[in-house]
Amino acid sequence: MGAVRDFMEKHYLHFNARETVDAAKAYEDHLAAGGKMLVSLAGAMSTAQIGVILARMIREGKVHAISCTGANLEEDVFNLLGHDDYEVIQDWRALSVADEVALYERGMNRVTDTCIPEDIMRHIEARLIDRWKAACDTGARKFASEFLFDILASGEIDEFYQVPREHSWMIAAMEMGIPVYSPGWEDSTTGNMFAANVLTGKVPHHQCVKSGTEQFAHLIEWYLANNGAAEGKPSVGFFQIGGGIAGDFAICAVPSIIQDMQQPETPFWGYFCQITDAEVSYGGYSGAVPNEKITWGKLDADTPKFLVKSDATIVAPLIFGYLLGD
Repeated sequence: MGAVRDFMEKHYLHFNARETVDAAKAYEDHLAAGGKMLVSLAGAMSTAQIGVILARMIREGKVHAISCTGANLEEDVFNLLGHDDYEVIQDWRALSVADEVALYERGMNRVTDTCIPEDIMRHIEARLIDRWKAACDTGARKFASEFLFDILASGEIDEFYQVPREHSWMIAAMEMGIPVYSPGWEDSTTGNMFAANVLTGKVPHHQCVKSGTEQFAHLIEWYLANNGAAEGKPSVGFFQIGGGIAGDFAICAVPSIIQDMQQPETPFWGYFCQITDAEVSYGGYSGAVPNEKITWGKLDADTPKFLVKSDATIVAPLIFGYLLGD
């Protein structure tokens, strides 16, 4: 037993705290029964340095696929290269408009209390442009994550690392060979850069980066190969941090298989947990309760379901620490 686990089991007895412990125990049971787990990342979890513990989860075989926003995809790499140059603003709520303008003029992109230097982004852009151009020239087509994997695998930026490589979940995902999907990648900094460089002619065309529907098709194939039905194991679990496209993209794989591909024997997701501070609202997805997903063919009535209404930067490391025996 680890200190984190002991503390949680002693003190986290009710409300969101109790739900957190129950979600961790069910996650552990799911893995023990041979099930696999997909984790979705929304919000700015990479800038919150979730990689410090998520990388360990990946390396210890407790995470088997990632669906993340484009921001989380790239910000893990930005942190790897620029951590020491980031600025943390303690009293960020007190910033005035003039303060924000001053940050902009210094090339500091603020994410709540953390400012990311623009030059780190341009460092990665130059290397991505070379790879996008080369892919266009050869006819190669890759996921957005794979272009970043190519840079990480090359060793060409190793000398610039400002945090241990063990703290990068992207490096862990690359080394463990797990798929990383980034739906809506065009909404990210590197997605913006890609479009701009096509428009300015530096990158010949858009086709070197695989589309969202191609990512979705790959996820479906991965789910069919890993849902455990043939071996009598639990189907893939779904651990959702935040809401938005990272979660909804991935969770839709199951109803698409069952309803669109007409394979009704396919099992539903075998576990579900979401950590969110979003409230239930009229038509909102991020705050929707898990039972709503039953009506869309994503979860079964008997699927273990957990909803922790809290800050994911606090709760996710606690659950991961519980699972890792910290």
